[in-house]
Amino acid sequence: MVEQPVSEPRRVLLVTHTGRELAVEVAREAHRLLADAGLVIRLLTDEAEAMKLDPVEIADDPDKAALDVELIIVLGGDGSILRGAELARPHGTPVLGVNLGHVGFLAEAERDDLHRIVDVVVKRSYTVEERMTLAVDVWYDDELIFDTWALNEASVEKAAREKMLEVMVEVDGRPLSRWGCDGVVVATPTGSTAYSFSAGGPIVWPEVEAILMVPLSAHALFSRPIVVAPTSQLSIELIAAWHGRGVLWCDGRRMVEVPPGARIQVRRGKTPVRLARAHEVSFTDRLVAKFDLPVLGWRGAAARKRSAQEEK
Repeated sequence: MVEQPVSEPRRVLLVTHTGRELAVEVAREAHRLLADAGLVIRLLTDEAEAMKLDPVEIADDPDKAALDVELIIVLGGDGSILRGAELARPHGTPVLGVNLGHVGFLAEAERDDLHRIVDVVVKRSYTVEERMTLAVDVWYDDELIFDTWALNEASVEKAAREKMLEVMVEVDGRPLSRWGCDGVVVATPTGSTAYSFSAGGPIVWPEVEAILMVPLSAHALFSRPIVVAPTSQLSIELIAAWHGRGVLWCDGRRMVEVPPGARIQVRRGKTPVRLARAHEVSFTDRLVAKFDLPVLGWRGAAARKRSAQEEK
Protein backbone atom coordinates (compact mmCIF):
# COMPACT_ATOMS: atom_id res chain seq x y z
CA MET A 1 0.00 0.00 0.00
CA VAL A 2 1.31 3.43 -0.96
CA GLU A 3 1.39 5.83 1.95
CA GLN A 4 -0.28 9.18 1.32
CA PRO A 5 1.77 12.25 2.25
CA VAL A 6 0.59 13.98 5.39
CA SER A 7 -0.57 17.48 4.57
CA GLU A 8 0.67 20.36 6.71
CA PRO A 9 -1.99 21.98 8.88
CA ARG A 10 -3.13 25.43 7.83
CA ARG A 11 -1.91 28.10 10.23
CA VAL A 12 -2.96 31.69 10.82
CA LEU A 13 -1.30 34.16 13.15
CA LEU A 14 -3.85 36.14 15.16
CA VAL A 15 -2.63 39.60 16.23
CA THR A 16 -4.81 41.46 18.73
CA HIS A 17 -4.77 44.74 20.63
CA THR A 18 -5.18 43.02 24.00
CA GLY A 19 -5.41 46.36 25.81
CA ARG A 20 -8.93 46.76 24.44
CA GLU A 21 -11.76 44.65 25.80
CA LEU A 22 -13.58 44.65 22.45
CA ALA A 23 -10.49 43.33 20.66
CA VAL A 24 -10.11 40.47 23.14
CA GLU A 25 -13.79 39.61 22.77
CA VAL A 26 -13.53 39.54 18.95
CA ALA A 27 -10.29 37.52 19.15
CA ARG A 28 -12.00 34.84 21.21
CA GLU A 29 -14.81 34.64 18.68
CA ALA A 30 -12.34 34.51 15.77
CA HIS A 31 -10.37 31.77 17.54
CA ARG A 32 -13.51 29.66 17.96
CA LEU A 33 -14.58 30.07 14.33
CA LEU A 34 -11.12 29.33 12.92
CA ALA A 35 -10.52 26.35 15.21
CA ASP A 36 -13.94 24.89 14.34
CA ALA A 37 -12.90 25.09 10.67
CA GLY A 38 -9.76 23.07 11.39
CA LEU A 39 -7.17 25.86 11.24
CA VAL A 40 -4.29 26.14 13.69
CA ILE A 41 -4.14 29.51 15.46
CA ARG A 42 -0.78 30.94 16.47
CA LEU A 43 -0.42 33.74 19.02
CA LEU A 44 2.45 35.86 20.25
CA THR A 45 3.51 34.94 23.78
CA ASP A 46 2.26 38.07 25.55
CA GLU A 47 -1.08 37.97 23.74
CA ALA A 48 -1.53 34.27 24.52
CA GLU A 49 -0.94 34.99 28.21
CA ALA A 50 -3.44 37.86 28.14
CA MET A 51 -6.23 35.97 26.35
CA LYS A 52 -5.69 32.39 27.63
CA LEU A 53 -7.12 30.73 24.49
CA ASP A 54 -6.91 27.01 23.82
CA PRO A 55 -5.86 25.30 21.60
CA VAL A 56 -3.15 27.61 20.22
CA GLU A 57 0.45 27.57 19.08
CA ILE A 58 2.73 29.98 20.93
CA ALA A 59 5.27 32.08 19.01
CA ASP A 60 8.12 32.76 21.45
CA ASP A 61 10.20 34.65 18.87
CA PRO A 62 8.33 37.57 17.22
CA ASP A 63 10.81 37.54 14.31
CA LYS A 64 9.64 34.02 13.42
CA ALA A 65 5.99 34.37 14.38
CA ALA A 66 4.84 34.58 10.73
CA LEU A 67 7.06 31.72 9.52
CA ASP A 68 5.04 28.91 7.87
CA VAL A 69 1.85 30.92 8.41
CA GLU A 70 -0.69 31.23 5.61
CA LEU A 71 -2.12 34.54 6.78
CA ILE A 72 -1.92 37.10 9.58
CA ILE A 73 -5.31 38.26 10.82
CA VAL A 74 -5.10 41.54 12.76
CA LEU A 75 -7.90 42.66 15.06
CA GLY A 76 -7.55 46.37 15.82
CA GLY A 77 -6.93 49.72 14.19
CA ASP A 78 -4.25 50.83 11.73
CA GLY A 79 -1.63 50.83 14.49
CA SER A 80 -2.24 47.13 15.13
CA ILE A 81 -2.16 46.41 11.39
CA LEU A 82 1.19 48.19 11.11
CA ARG A 83 2.43 45.94 13.92
CA GLY A 84 1.16 42.94 11.95
CA ALA A 85 3.01 44.25 8.89
CA GLU A 86 6.26 44.28 10.89
CA LEU A 87 5.81 40.59 11.64
CA ALA A 88 4.70 39.71 8.10
CA ARG A 89 7.10 41.60 5.85
CA PRO A 90 10.27 39.48 6.29
CA HIS A 91 8.34 36.32 5.37
CA GLY A 92 6.05 37.70 2.64
CA THR A 93 2.99 36.68 4.65
CA PRO A 94 -0.26 38.47 3.71
CA VAL A 95 -1.98 40.61 6.35
CA LEU A 96 -5.76 40.88 6.69
CA GLY A 97 -7.08 43.55 9.02
CA VAL A 98 -10.42 43.63 10.82
CA ASN A 99 -10.99 47.21 11.93
CA LEU A 100 -11.77 47.83 15.58
CA GLY A 101 -10.41 51.38 15.55
CA HIS A 102 -11.65 54.59 13.99
CA VAL A 103 -10.96 55.12 10.27
CA GLY A 104 -8.97 51.92 9.75
CA PHE A 105 -7.81 52.58 6.20
CA LEU A 106 -5.55 49.53 6.13
CA ALA A 107 -8.29 47.21 7.35
CA GLU A 108 -10.26 45.03 4.99
CA ALA A 109 -13.36 44.54 7.10
CA GLU A 110 -15.31 45.79 10.09
CA ARG A 111 -16.15 43.91 13.27
CA ASP A 112 -19.61 42.89 11.98
CA ASP A 113 -17.95 41.14 9.01
CA LEU A 114 -16.04 38.65 11.17
CA HIS A 115 -18.03 35.55 10.20
CA ARG A 116 -17.73 36.39 6.51
CA ILE A 117 -14.01 37.07 6.85
CA VAL A 118 -13.42 33.71 8.53
CA ASP A 119 -15.38 32.03 5.73
CA VAL A 120 -13.20 33.80 3.15
CA VAL A 121 -10.05 32.66 4.96
CA VAL A 122 -11.26 29.07 5.23
CA LYS A 123 -12.16 28.95 1.53
CA ARG A 124 -8.95 30.83 0.53
CA SER A 125 -11.12 33.15 -1.55
CA TYR A 126 -9.14 36.28 -0.71
CA THR A 127 -6.76 38.06 -3.07
CA VAL A 128 -3.40 39.58 -2.23
CA GLU A 129 -1.98 42.92 -3.34
CA GLU A 130 1.50 44.29 -2.80
CA ARG A 131 2.07 47.73 -1.30
CA MET A 132 5.36 49.53 -1.80
CA THR A 133 7.46 50.41 1.22
CA LEU A 134 10.20 52.93 1.99
CA ALA A 135 13.81 52.21 2.91
CA VAL A 136 15.11 54.82 5.37
CA ASP A 137 18.77 55.48 6.27
CA VAL A 138 20.25 58.01 8.70
CA TRP A 139 23.85 59.13 8.08
CA TYR A 140 26.09 61.23 10.32
CA ASP A 141 29.71 62.10 9.55
CA ASP A 142 29.59 59.66 6.61
CA GLU A 143 28.58 56.85 8.95
CA LEU A 144 25.30 54.94 8.77
CA ILE A 145 23.83 55.25 12.27
CA PHE A 146 20.31 53.89 11.70
CA ASP A 147 18.33 52.12 8.99
CA THR A 148 14.76 50.93 8.92
CA TRP A 149 11.68 50.83 6.66
CA ALA A 150 8.12 52.17 6.53
CA LEU A 151 4.82 51.16 4.99
CA ASN A 152 3.01 54.47 5.57
CA GLU A 153 5.58 57.19 6.13
CA ALA A 154 8.88 58.38 7.53
CA SER A 155 8.62 61.71 9.34
CA VAL A 156 11.48 63.94 10.46
CA GLU A 157 10.22 66.25 13.21
CA LYS A 158 11.65 68.77 15.64
CA ALA A 159 12.58 67.29 19.00
CA ALA A 160 11.85 70.44 21.02
CA ARG A 161 8.55 72.30 20.85
CA GLU A 162 10.19 75.73 21.05
CA LYS A 163 12.72 75.15 18.27
CA MET A 164 12.29 74.81 14.52
CA LEU A 165 14.28 72.57 12.24
CA GLU A 166 16.25 73.98 9.33
CA VAL A 167 16.38 71.39 6.57
CA MET A 168 17.86 71.13 3.09
CA VAL A 169 15.91 68.85 0.79
CA GLU A 170 17.39 67.02 -2.18
CA VAL A 171 15.80 64.97 -4.95
CA ASP A 172 18.08 62.49 -6.73
CA GLY A 173 21.21 64.20 -5.46
CA ARG A 174 20.16 67.70 -6.55
CA PRO A 175 19.17 70.46 -4.08
CA LEU A 176 15.49 71.39 -4.14
CA SER A 177 15.02 73.94 -1.35
CA ARG A 178 15.84 74.89 2.24
CA TRP A 179 13.16 75.42 4.88
CA GLY A 180 12.67 76.33 8.48
CA CYS A 181 9.89 73.98 9.54
CA ASP A 182 8.40 71.68 12.14
CA GLY A 183 9.40 68.69 10.03
CA VAL A 184 8.98 66.78 6.78
CA VAL A 185 6.83 63.73 6.00
CA VAL A 186 7.85 61.30 3.25
CA ALA A 187 5.04 58.88 2.44
CA THR A 188 3.98 56.03 0.18
CA PRO A 189 0.63 55.98 -1.63
CA THR A 190 -0.59 53.70 1.17
CA GLY A 191 0.42 56.35 3.68
CA SER A 192 -1.16 59.19 1.70
CA THR A 193 -4.36 58.76 3.74
CA ALA A 194 -2.52 58.86 7.08
CA TYR A 195 -0.09 61.47 8.53
CA SER A 196 0.65 62.88 5.08
CA PHE A 197 -3.05 63.60 4.52
CA SER A 198 -3.39 65.29 7.91
CA ALA A 199 -0.43 67.52 6.99
CA GLY A 200 -2.09 68.65 3.74
CA GLY A 201 -0.70 66.12 1.31
CA PRO A 202 -2.64 64.67 -1.64
CA ILE A 203 -4.39 61.31 -1.61
CA VAL A 204 -2.71 58.94 -4.05
CA TRP A 205 -4.43 55.80 -5.31
CA PRO A 206 -2.58 52.63 -4.19
CA GLU A 207 -2.02 51.49 -7.78
CA VAL A 208 0.13 54.57 -8.39
CA GLU A 209 3.78 54.00 -7.57
CA ALA A 210 5.24 57.23 -6.24
CA ILE A 211 6.86 58.86 -3.22
CA LEU A 212 5.28 61.91 -1.54
CA MET A 213 6.98 64.63 0.45
CA VAL A 214 4.97 67.01 2.65
CA PRO A 215 6.61 69.85 4.65
CA LEU A 216 5.21 70.51 8.13
CA SER A 217 4.54 74.20 8.89
CA ALA A 218 7.38 75.31 6.61
CA HIS A 219 8.44 78.98 6.49
CA ALA A 220 9.15 79.35 2.77
CA LEU A 221 7.43 80.40 -0.46
CA PHE A 222 8.12 77.02 -2.06
CA SER A 223 6.92 74.58 0.54
CA ARG A 224 4.11 72.68 -1.15
CA PRO A 225 3.77 68.88 -1.18
CA ILE A 226 5.55 67.18 -4.06
CA VAL A 227 5.22 63.74 -5.67
CA VAL A 228 8.25 62.08 -7.25
CA ALA A 229 8.93 58.87 -9.14
CA PRO A 230 9.29 55.61 -7.20
CA THR A 231 12.86 55.41 -8.51
CA SER A 232 13.79 58.73 -6.91
CA GLN A 233 15.69 59.23 -3.67
CA LEU A 234 14.75 62.01 -1.28
CA SER A 235 17.32 63.35 1.17
CA ILE A 236 16.65 65.59 4.16
CA GLU A 237 19.65 67.19 5.84
CA LEU A 238 19.39 68.91 9.21
CA ILE A 239 21.42 72.11 8.95
CA ALA A 240 24.02 71.89 11.70
CA ALA A 241 24.30 75.67 12.31
CA TRP A 242 20.75 75.76 13.72
CA HIS A 243 21.56 73.22 16.45
CA GLY A 244 18.05 71.88 16.21
CA ARG A 245 17.78 68.19 17.06
CA GLY A 246 15.26 66.12 15.22
CA VAL A 247 13.39 62.88 15.68
CA LEU A 248 12.79 60.33 12.94
CA TRP A 249 9.58 58.29 13.21
CA CYS A 250 8.68 55.46 10.83
CA ASP A 251 5.01 54.44 10.82
CA GLY A 252 4.78 55.97 14.28
CA ARG A 253 6.40 52.79 15.64
CA ARG A 254 10.18 53.04 15.18
CA MET A 255 11.98 56.14 16.41
CA VAL A 256 15.53 57.48 16.58
CA GLU A 257 16.92 60.89 17.54
CA VAL A 258 18.65 62.74 14.70
CA PRO A 259 21.50 65.15 15.52
CA PRO A 260 22.17 68.43 13.67
CA GLY A 261 24.17 67.72 10.53
CA ALA A 262 22.57 64.31 10.03
CA ARG A 263 21.20 63.24 6.66
CA ILE A 264 18.07 61.13 6.20
CA GLN A 265 17.80 59.29 2.89
CA VAL A 266 14.50 57.79 1.76
CA ARG A 267 13.96 55.60 -1.28
CA ARG A 268 11.71 52.77 -2.37
CA GLY A 269 12.09 49.65 -0.24
CA LYS A 270 13.04 46.35 -1.82
CA THR A 271 10.48 44.33 0.15
CA PRO A 272 6.77 45.20 -0.16
CA VAL A 273 4.02 44.47 2.34
CA ARG A 274 1.31 42.09 1.16
CA LEU A 275 -2.28 42.96 2.09
CA ALA A 276 -5.08 40.40 1.78
CA ARG A 277 -8.35 41.57 0.28
CA ALA A 278 -11.61 39.73 0.99
CA HIS A 279 -13.70 41.48 -1.63
CA GLU A 280 -13.26 43.74 -4.61
CA VAL A 281 -14.02 47.32 -3.62
CA SER A 282 -12.70 50.30 -5.56
CA PHE A 283 -10.42 52.69 -3.72
CA THR A 284 -12.92 55.46 -4.51
CA ASP A 285 -15.66 53.58 -2.64
CA ARG A 286 -13.24 52.95 0.22
CA LEU A 287 -12.52 56.69 0.47
CA VAL A 288 -16.22 57.53 0.49
CA ALA A 289 -16.94 54.98 3.22
CA LYS A 290 -13.97 55.76 5.47
CA PHE A 291 -14.29 59.56 5.29
CA ASP A 292 -18.09 59.56 5.03
CA LEU A 293 -17.88 61.74 1.91
CA PRO A 294 -21.09 63.39 0.59
CA VAL A 295 -22.17 61.59 -2.60
CA LEU A 296 -25.93 61.99 -2.24
CA GLY A 297 -27.42 62.84 -5.64
CA TRP A 298 -24.85 60.94 -7.68
CA ARG A 299 -26.53 59.20 -10.58
CA GLY A 300 -23.64 57.82 -12.60
CA ALA A 301 -23.20 57.48 -16.35
CA ALA A 302 -25.68 54.59 -16.70
CA ALA A 303 -28.46 56.50 -14.92
CA ARG A 304 -27.85 59.61 -17.02
CA LYS A 305 -27.97 57.51 -20.20
CA ARG A 306 -31.30 55.94 -19.18
CA SER A 307 -32.70 59.37 -18.34
CA ALA A 308 -31.64 60.75 -21.71
CA GLN A 309 -33.26 57.83 -23.51
CA GLU A 310 -36.50 58.32 -21.57
CA GLU A 311 -36.62 61.98 -22.58
CA LYS A 312 -36.47 61.12 -26.30
